[in-house]
Amino acid sequence: MTTSAAFEQPPGQARRVLCVGAAVMDTLFRVRSLPTGQGKILPYDMLQIAEGMASSAAFAVTRLGGHASLWGAVGNDDIGERIIADLSNSGIDTSGVVRVEAARSAVSTILVDDQGERLIVPFYDAGLHETVKPVTQQDVSAFDAVLVDVRWPKLALRTLLAAREAGKPAILDGDVAGDGVIEMLAPAASHIVFSQPAAERLAGTAELVKVAGLLKRKFEHAFISVTAGENGCFWFDDRTGEIVHLAAPKARAVDTLAAGDIFHGAFALATAEGLPIEETMRLSSMAAALKCQVFGGRIGAPTRAEVCKVLQDWHPPVATIRGHHWVGRPIK
Repeated sequence: MTTSAAFEQPPGQARRVLCVGAAVMDTLFRVRSLPTGQGKILPYDMLQIAEGMASSAAFAVTRLGGHASLWGAVGNDDIGERIIADLSNSGIDTSGVVRVEAARSAVSTILVDDQGERLIVPFYDAGLHETVKPVTQQDVSAFDAVLVDVRWPKLALRTLLAAREAGKPAILDGDVAGDGVIEMLAPAASHIVFSQPAAERLAGTAELVKVAGLLKRKFEHAFISVTAGENGCFWFDDRTGEIVHLAAPKARAVDTLAAGDIFHGAFALATAEGLPIEETMRLSSMAAALKCQVFGGRIGAPTRAEVCKVLQDWHPPVATIRGHHWVGRPIK
Protein backbone atom coordinates (compact mmCIF):
# COMPACT_ATOMS: atom_id res chain seq x y z
CA MET A 1 0.00 0.00 0.00
CA THR A 2 1.38 3.39 -0.98
CA THR A 3 1.47 6.01 1.80
CA SER A 4 0.66 9.68 1.28
CA ALA A 5 4.35 10.51 1.81
CA ALA A 6 5.03 9.02 -1.62
CA PHE A 7 3.06 11.88 -3.19
CA GLU A 8 4.68 14.77 -1.36
CA GLN A 9 6.73 17.34 -3.23
CA PRO A 10 10.34 16.15 -3.60
CA PRO A 11 13.15 18.13 -1.96
CA GLY A 12 15.12 20.75 -3.83
CA GLN A 13 13.94 23.25 -6.38
CA ALA A 14 10.38 23.05 -7.67
CA ARG A 15 10.17 21.20 -10.99
CA ARG A 16 9.54 23.39 -14.02
CA VAL A 17 6.80 22.54 -16.52
CA LEU A 18 6.20 24.32 -19.83
CA CYS A 19 2.56 24.35 -20.96
CA VAL A 20 1.76 25.26 -24.57
CA GLY A 21 -1.65 26.11 -26.00
CA ALA A 22 -4.96 27.67 -25.05
CA ALA A 23 -5.47 30.91 -23.14
CA VAL A 24 -9.13 31.91 -23.06
CA MET A 25 -11.39 34.29 -21.17
CA ASP A 26 -14.28 32.13 -19.97
CA THR A 27 -17.62 33.40 -18.75
CA LEU A 28 -19.20 30.73 -16.56
CA PHE A 29 -22.92 30.67 -15.78
CA ARG A 30 -24.32 28.33 -13.18
CA VAL A 31 -27.79 26.99 -14.07
CA ARG A 32 -30.14 24.39 -12.64
CA SER A 33 -30.18 22.37 -15.88
CA LEU A 34 -28.75 22.68 -19.37
CA PRO A 35 -31.12 23.98 -22.07
CA THR A 36 -32.73 21.51 -24.46
CA GLY A 37 -34.11 24.00 -26.98
CA GLN A 38 -34.56 27.67 -27.75
CA GLY A 39 -35.61 30.22 -25.15
CA LYS A 40 -34.11 32.08 -22.20
CA ILE A 41 -32.32 30.54 -19.24
CA LEU A 42 -31.54 32.44 -16.05
CA PRO A 43 -28.29 31.60 -14.22
CA TYR A 44 -27.98 31.86 -10.44
CA ASP A 45 -24.21 32.42 -10.36
CA MET A 46 -21.57 33.79 -12.72
CA LEU A 47 -17.79 34.03 -12.93
CA GLN A 48 -15.25 35.30 -15.48
CA ILE A 49 -11.84 33.65 -15.43
CA ALA A 50 -8.88 33.14 -17.75
CA GLU A 51 -8.28 29.48 -18.45
CA GLY A 52 -8.13 27.00 -21.36
CA MET A 53 -6.49 23.58 -21.52
CA ALA A 54 -2.83 24.60 -21.26
CA SER A 55 -3.57 27.54 -18.95
CA SER A 56 -5.60 25.43 -16.52
CA ALA A 57 -2.96 22.71 -16.56
CA ALA A 58 -0.32 25.34 -15.77
CA PHE A 59 -2.40 26.50 -12.81
CA ALA A 60 -2.61 22.92 -11.54
CA VAL A 61 1.19 22.71 -11.71
CA THR A 62 1.56 25.82 -9.54
CA ARG A 63 -1.06 24.65 -7.04
CA LEU A 64 0.73 21.32 -6.66
CA GLY A 65 4.05 22.99 -5.94
CA GLY A 66 5.66 23.21 -9.36
CA HIS A 67 6.74 26.16 -11.47
CA ALA A 68 4.63 26.64 -14.60
CA SER A 69 5.35 28.66 -17.74
CA LEU A 70 2.76 29.26 -20.47
CA TRP A 71 3.32 29.72 -24.18
CA GLY A 72 0.08 30.91 -25.74
CA ALA A 73 -1.40 33.74 -27.79
CA VAL A 74 -3.91 36.50 -27.09
CA GLY A 75 -5.13 39.43 -29.15
CA ASN A 76 -3.72 42.88 -28.60
CA ASP A 77 -6.97 43.91 -26.92
CA ASP A 78 -8.45 44.49 -23.47
CA ILE A 79 -9.49 40.85 -23.13
CA GLY A 80 -5.94 39.75 -23.89
CA GLU A 81 -4.60 42.02 -21.18
CA ARG A 82 -7.11 40.58 -18.73
CA ILE A 83 -6.14 37.02 -19.64
CA ILE A 84 -2.45 37.69 -19.07
CA ALA A 85 -3.06 39.57 -15.83
CA ASP A 86 -5.37 36.86 -14.46
CA LEU A 87 -2.94 34.03 -15.24
CA SER A 88 0.07 35.98 -13.99
CA ASN A 89 -1.71 36.75 -10.72
CA SER A 90 -2.34 33.01 -10.40
CA GLY A 91 1.39 32.31 -10.27
CA ILE A 92 1.96 31.33 -13.90
CA ASP A 93 4.94 32.70 -15.85
CA THR A 94 3.24 34.37 -18.83
CA SER A 95 6.34 35.95 -20.35
CA GLY A 96 6.00 33.51 -23.26
CA VAL A 97 2.46 34.61 -24.14
CA VAL A 98 2.41 36.62 -27.38
CA ARG A 99 0.07 39.46 -28.29
CA VAL A 100 -1.20 39.25 -31.86
CA GLU A 101 -2.10 42.59 -33.44
CA ALA A 102 -4.60 41.43 -36.05
CA ALA A 103 -6.50 38.88 -33.97
CA ARG A 104 -9.09 38.86 -31.23
CA SER A 105 -8.47 37.08 -27.95
CA ALA A 106 -10.20 33.74 -27.43
CA VAL A 107 -13.43 33.77 -25.41
CA SER A 108 -16.06 31.23 -24.43
CA THR A 109 -19.44 31.09 -22.72
CA ILE A 110 -20.01 28.08 -20.50
CA LEU A 111 -23.15 26.82 -18.77
CA VAL A 112 -22.60 24.52 -15.77
CA ASP A 113 -25.62 22.65 -14.37
CA ASP A 114 -26.31 21.26 -10.88
CA GLN A 115 -24.88 17.87 -11.86
CA GLY A 116 -21.57 19.48 -12.80
CA GLU A 117 -22.02 18.94 -16.53
CA ARG A 118 -21.38 21.79 -18.93
CA LEU A 119 -22.23 23.29 -22.31
CA ILE A 120 -19.36 25.22 -23.92
CA VAL A 121 -19.51 27.78 -26.75
CA PRO A 122 -15.89 28.72 -27.57
CA PHE A 123 -14.54 31.25 -30.08
CA TYR A 124 -10.96 31.12 -31.36
CA ASP A 125 -9.85 33.69 -33.92
CA ALA A 126 -7.95 31.79 -36.62
CA GLY A 127 -5.42 34.62 -36.76
CA LEU A 128 -4.24 33.98 -33.21
CA HIS A 129 -2.11 31.00 -34.17
CA GLU A 130 -0.97 31.82 -37.71
CA THR A 131 2.54 32.88 -36.75
CA VAL A 132 4.78 30.26 -35.16
CA LYS A 133 8.17 31.00 -33.69
CA PRO A 134 11.06 28.56 -34.03
CA VAL A 135 11.61 26.36 -30.97
CA THR A 136 15.04 24.92 -30.25
CA GLN A 137 16.43 22.40 -27.81
CA GLN A 138 17.94 25.30 -25.89
CA ASP A 139 14.51 26.96 -25.54
CA VAL A 140 13.16 24.01 -23.55
CA SER A 141 16.34 22.96 -21.76
CA ALA A 142 15.40 24.79 -18.54
CA PHE A 143 12.16 22.79 -18.16
CA ASP A 144 11.76 19.37 -16.55
CA ALA A 145 8.75 18.47 -18.71
CA VAL A 146 6.71 19.91 -21.57
CA LEU A 147 2.92 19.63 -21.93
CA VAL A 148 1.09 20.73 -25.08
CA ASP A 149 -2.58 20.84 -25.97
CA VAL A 150 -4.17 20.72 -29.44
CA ARG A 151 -5.17 24.38 -29.80
CA TRP A 152 -1.92 25.62 -31.40
CA PRO A 153 -0.79 22.55 -33.35
CA LYS A 154 2.17 24.05 -35.20
CA LEU A 155 3.78 25.46 -32.06
CA ALA A 156 2.88 22.28 -30.16
CA LEU A 157 4.70 20.15 -32.74
CA ARG A 158 7.84 22.27 -32.67
CA THR A 159 7.85 22.23 -28.87
CA LEU A 160 7.40 18.46 -28.64
CA LEU A 161 10.22 17.87 -31.11
CA ALA A 162 12.53 20.22 -29.21
CA ALA A 163 11.66 18.51 -25.92
CA ARG A 164 12.45 15.08 -27.37
CA GLU A 165 15.78 16.37 -28.65
CA ALA A 166 16.53 17.74 -25.19
CA GLY A 167 15.63 14.42 -23.55
CA LYS A 168 12.64 15.89 -21.69
CA PRO A 169 9.20 14.32 -21.23
CA ALA A 170 7.12 15.55 -24.18
CA ILE A 171 3.49 15.18 -23.10
CA LEU A 172 0.47 15.58 -25.39
CA ASP A 173 -3.00 16.40 -24.07
CA GLY A 174 -4.84 14.27 -26.61
CA ASP A 175 -8.20 16.00 -26.64
CA VAL A 176 -10.69 16.24 -29.50
CA ALA A 177 -9.11 18.26 -32.31
CA GLY A 178 -9.44 19.00 -35.99
CA ASP A 179 -8.82 16.34 -38.58
CA GLY A 180 -5.24 15.14 -38.60
CA VAL A 181 -4.04 17.17 -35.58
CA ILE A 182 -3.53 14.24 -33.21
CA GLU A 183 -1.94 12.20 -36.00
CA MET A 184 0.49 15.08 -36.60
CA LEU A 185 1.43 15.62 -32.94
CA ALA A 186 1.42 12.09 -31.53
CA PRO A 187 4.60 10.83 -33.26
CA ALA A 188 6.58 13.63 -31.55
CA ALA A 189 5.23 12.92 -28.04
CA SER A 190 6.78 10.65 -25.43
CA HIS A 191 3.55 10.53 -23.38
CA ILE A 192 -0.04 10.89 -24.63
CA VAL A 193 -2.97 11.27 -22.22
CA PHE A 194 -6.19 11.08 -24.23
CA SER A 195 -9.63 12.26 -23.24
CA GLN A 196 -12.28 9.56 -23.64
CA PRO A 197 -14.05 11.24 -26.61
CA ALA A 198 -10.78 11.72 -28.51
CA ALA A 199 -9.59 8.20 -27.69
CA GLU A 200 -12.83 6.58 -28.85
CA ARG A 201 -12.80 8.63 -32.03
CA LEU A 202 -9.24 7.58 -32.88
CA ALA A 203 -9.66 3.95 -31.83
CA GLY A 204 -12.98 3.57 -33.64
CA THR A 205 -14.71 1.95 -30.67
CA ALA A 206 -16.45 2.98 -27.44
CA GLU A 207 -15.31 -0.16 -25.58
CA LEU A 208 -12.99 1.34 -22.99
CA VAL A 209 -11.26 -1.98 -22.25
CA LYS A 210 -10.03 -2.04 -25.86
CA VAL A 211 -9.25 1.62 -26.52
CA ALA A 212 -5.88 1.95 -24.77
CA GLY A 213 -4.53 -1.18 -26.46
CA LEU A 214 -5.68 -0.05 -29.90
CA LEU A 215 -4.07 3.35 -29.41
CA LYS A 216 -0.84 1.74 -28.21
CA ARG A 217 -0.69 -0.20 -31.47
CA LYS A 218 -1.19 3.08 -33.32
CA PHE A 219 1.43 5.01 -31.35
CA GLU A 220 3.84 2.31 -30.17
CA HIS A 221 6.63 4.72 -29.22
CA ALA A 222 4.68 6.59 -26.51
CA PHE A 223 3.19 5.99 -23.07
CA ILE A 224 -0.57 5.78 -23.67
CA SER A 225 -3.33 6.66 -21.21
CA VAL A 226 -7.04 7.43 -21.45
CA THR A 227 -9.00 9.46 -18.90
CA ALA A 228 -12.66 8.47 -18.69
CA GLY A 229 -14.22 10.67 -16.00
CA GLU A 230 -16.24 8.69 -13.48
CA ASN A 231 -15.00 5.50 -15.17
CA GLY A 232 -11.46 6.23 -14.01
CA CYS A 233 -8.37 6.04 -16.18
CA PHE A 234 -6.68 3.37 -18.27
CA TRP A 235 -3.10 3.04 -19.40
CA PHE A 236 -0.87 0.62 -21.27
CA ASP A 237 1.82 -0.82 -19.00
CA ASP A 238 4.97 -1.00 -21.11
CA ARG A 239 6.62 -3.33 -18.59
CA THR A 240 3.97 -6.05 -18.79
CA GLY A 241 2.27 -5.33 -22.11
CA GLU A 242 -1.12 -5.20 -20.35
CA ILE A 243 -3.84 -2.59 -19.91
CA VAL A 244 -4.23 -1.21 -16.39
CA HIS A 245 -7.32 0.46 -14.92
CA LEU A 246 -7.60 2.76 -11.91
CA ALA A 247 -11.09 3.54 -10.61
CA ALA A 248 -12.03 7.19 -10.15
CA PRO A 249 -12.28 8.63 -6.64
CA LYS A 250 -15.84 9.06 -5.39
CA ALA A 251 -16.81 12.72 -5.63
CA ARG A 252 -19.97 14.76 -5.87
CA ALA A 253 -19.50 16.70 -9.08
CA VAL A 254 -20.31 20.40 -8.81
CA ASP A 255 -18.35 21.52 -11.87
CA THR A 256 -16.41 19.21 -14.20
CA LEU A 257 -15.00 22.10 -16.24
CA ALA A 258 -11.17 21.93 -16.38
CA ALA A 259 -11.03 18.58 -14.54
CA GLY A 260 -9.19 16.99 -17.45
CA ASP A 261 -6.79 19.93 -17.59
CA ILE A 262 -6.05 19.58 -13.89
CA PHE A 263 -5.35 15.87 -14.48
CA HIS A 264 -2.91 16.76 -17.26
CA GLY A 265 -1.13 19.40 -15.19
CA ALA A 266 -0.76 16.99 -12.28
CA PHE A 267 0.44 14.26 -14.64
CA ALA A 268 3.06 16.55 -16.18
CA LEU A 269 4.39 17.67 -12.79
CA ALA A 270 4.46 14.14 -11.36
CA THR A 271 6.28 12.95 -14.47
CA ALA A 272 8.80 15.78 -14.10
CA GLU A 273 9.29 14.73 -10.46
CA GLY A 274 9.93 11.13 -11.47
CA LEU A 275 6.98 9.55 -9.64
CA PRO A 276 6.25 5.92 -10.60
CA ILE A 277 3.34 5.64 -13.01
CA GLU A 278 0.80 4.23 -10.54
CA GLU A 279 1.49 7.07 -8.09
CA THR A 280 1.37 9.55 -10.96
CA MET A 281 -2.07 8.32 -12.01
CA ARG A 282 -3.38 8.32 -8.45
CA LEU A 283 -2.15 11.86 -7.80
CA SER A 284 -3.62 13.08 -11.09
CA SER A 285 -6.95 11.33 -10.57
CA MET A 286 -7.39 12.72 -7.09
CA ALA A 287 -6.45 16.27 -8.16
CA ALA A 288 -9.10 16.11 -10.90
CA ALA A 289 -11.72 14.66 -8.54
CA LEU A 290 -11.16 17.38 -5.92
CA LYS A 291 -11.45 20.02 -8.62
CA CYS A 292 -14.89 18.66 -9.61
CA GLN A 293 -16.23 19.53 -6.15
CA VAL A 294 -15.66 23.28 -6.67
CA PHE A 295 -17.50 25.62 -9.04
CA GLY A 296 -15.30 27.91 -11.10
CA GLY A 297 -13.30 25.93 -13.65
CA ARG A 298 -9.59 25.91 -12.86
CA ILE A 299 -9.91 27.74 -9.53
CA GLY A 300 -10.99 24.42 -8.02
CA ALA A 301 -7.49 22.96 -8.54
CA PRO A 302 -6.32 21.63 -5.16
CA THR A 303 -3.01 22.23 -3.41
CA ARG A 304 -0.42 19.48 -2.93
CA ALA A 305 -1.27 19.28 0.78
CA GLU A 306 -4.99 18.87 0.03
CA VAL A 307 -4.33 16.05 -2.43
CA CYS A 308 -1.88 14.24 -0.12
CA LYS A 309 -4.31 14.44 2.79
CA VAL A 310 -7.13 12.76 0.87
CA LEU A 311 -4.79 10.16 -0.63
CA GLN A 312 -4.12 8.88 2.90
CA ASP A 313 -7.55 7.23 2.85
CA TRP A 314 -7.82 6.29 -0.84
CA HIS A 315 -6.33 2.90 -1.66
CA PRO A 316 -8.22 1.52 -4.66
CA PRO A 317 -7.03 -1.65 -6.36
CA VAL A 318 -5.34 -1.35 -9.72
CA ALA A 319 -6.94 -3.74 -12.20
CA THR A 320 -4.97 -5.48 -14.92
CA ILE A 321 -7.14 -6.12 -17.95
CA ARG A 322 -6.52 -9.35 -19.83
CA GLY A 323 -8.82 -9.56 -22.81
CA HIS A 324 -12.17 -8.38 -21.41
CA HIS A 325 -11.47 -9.38 -17.79
CA TRP A 326 -10.19 -7.12 -15.01
CA VAL A 327 -7.96 -8.84 -12.46
CA GLY A 328 -7.62 -6.68 -9.34
CA ARG A 329 -4.27 -6.28 -7.58
CA PRO A 330 -3.50 -3.91 -4.70
CA ILE A 331 -1.11 -1.02 -5.12
CA LYS A 332 2.19 -1.83 -3.37
